[in-house]
Amino acid sequence: MKLAKRILAPIDFSDPSRDALDVAVDLATHYRAELLLVHVVPVIPSLGAGGALLHESEEQRKAHTDAEQRLAQLATLGTEKGISTRTEVGSANEVGMEIVRIAQHHQTDLIVIATHGMIGWRNVPFGSVADRVVKHAHCAVLVLRAEHRK
Repeated sequence: MKLAKRILAPIDFSDPSRDALDVAVDLATHYRAELLLVHVVPVIPSLGAGGALLHESEEQRKAHTDAEQRLAQLATLGTEKGISTRTEVGSANEVGMEIVRIAQHHQTDLIVIATHGMIGWRNVPFGSVADRVVKHAHCAVLVLRAEHRK
């Protein structure tokens, strides 16, 4: 892997994604790389009723604003260590592909993503979002498996 100059850390605000953020901050510090924190708000499907559409639109805006505020708080982890840190909130039906699109748009060198560590007959070895990112990313991807908390 070439020297990372821009690292993307997708955040869903879960404990595993927060753990992955810690790793991304450490890597950005080590490589003196820019850190891009990304959250993707799932698009709320339209129910078709006129009044419901306005309500859905408002809910979408509220989710987007909430994500921006939460990302801004997390960005302080990087800025406190002197890392150039930016945030971006996307909206998409397919979260993994939106992460890939944002990574490509910003020409990232590395994506640090967490899985939720669920395995078994109902789940693939790592989450479908992480799976999509690994399969479609144009850059290196570091997948961190979630630790099981008790």
